[in-house]
Amino acid sequence: MAKDRIDREELADKLVEQVKEADDPIRAMAQLMADFLLESEVTAKVGAAPHERSAERTTYRNGYRPRRWDTRLGTLELQVPKVREGGYVPSFIEHRKRSEQALISVIQEAVVQGVSTRKIETVLEQLGIAGVSAGQVSQLCAALNDKVGQFRERRLGECRYLWVDAVYEKVREDERVESMAVVIATGVNPQGRREVVGFDVIPTESEEGWTQFFKDLKERGLHGVRLVVSDAHGGLKNAVRKVMKSEWQRCKVHFYRNVLVQAPRRSQAEAAEAMKAVFVQRDEKSAKAKAAELVRQLQSRFAKAMEIFEAGIDDVLSYFHYPAPHRTRISSTNPLERLNKEIRRRTRVVGIFPHRGACLRLIGMLLIETHEDWLTDDKAYLTFDDAPAEESAAKVVTLAAGQ
Repeated sequence: MAKDRIDREELADKLVEQVKEADDPIRAMAQLMADFLLESEVTAKVGAAPHERSAERTTYRNGYRPRRWDTRLGTLELQVPKVREGGYVPSFIEHRKRSEQALISVIQEAVVQGVSTRKIETVLEQLGIAGVSAGQVSQLCAALNDKVGQFRERRLGECRYLWVDAVYEKVREDERVESMAVVIATGVNPQGRREVVGFDVIPTESEEGWTQFFKDLKERGLHGVRLVVSDAHGGLKNAVRKVMKSEWQRCKVHFYRNVLVQAPRRSQAEAAEAMKAVFVQRDEKSAKAKAAELVRQLQSRFAKAMEIFEAGIDDVLSYFHYPAPHRTRISSTNPLERLNKEIRRRTRVVGIFPHRGACLRLIGMLLIETHEDWLTDDKAYLTFDDAPAEESAAKVVTLAAGQ
């Protein structure tokens, strides 16, 4: 007990002395505490204090080795004691990791939120954490690869509706900068909850690329897809029919744009208002009758626009085959477009990804975050009459966190 009191008094005196002279008192206290812990642990391992004769001694000290430790309080320069036999690794520092795990988590979250590695480097310097380069920040974030990989490979289940789209990002490939397609699929499960079903980075939106993407989803267990919603990309449309064997809904919003771009600018508002009358009908038969009437009225004035309208209207009206409460949400890719907008906001700070893996990592972490938010929403996205009972919210959170 006497020795314990002496150690405490000595520690208190040193803390006061250290704080008085330090520019950063909190970091100075952390440095002193770390030094005390190091000496305490190595004394227990050796079985004796420095220069002490003891029958319990098992080995001897053998100098010190410098070790940098990056923490939330700044960089601490440790002098880790060495021993002749058995070696010594401080228990409070993760083996072979220079940065405190909490600091790593903060850096990873900043990158996922769209903060550039250069800005993170600057902020760390201001916090007193020296020598962490943008490249090292990227290396720290590589630990996210496992989480993204597990999410991309997880088993899937039934999805009633599937929305698919692509955003393009610049990626360095074979010493060249290529514009690559990040293909994304989201869906609604039988409980009416939205999910991020899958994503990948492919060279281009070819039929082969989409076909392989859909095959991968089915191999992971995706089934029960009744309707796929997308734009009118030819390769995508063919892949849906070949692999998914589901009905296809052409995005109503993209269809509007494709038709209106063929009309004179001064007449686009008029044409848009006329088309709107088609989509407010209560059933497919009425909508098709209204569409035929529209073509007769505007054919002479907007021949090219009406040609595109007439060729695509059947695919745009597929949503009428499904329950009325679902139609607004399944008639376009707008739900996925909002997600794409957030992806672009976060990837804008990167500019050019150094490789595909970096692109998958950043976008993957955003999609995991979105997926977990959707699973735990207070309200289902859609409702089905035959929806099975939902799992408890606590269990859903646990499952999402483990993915």
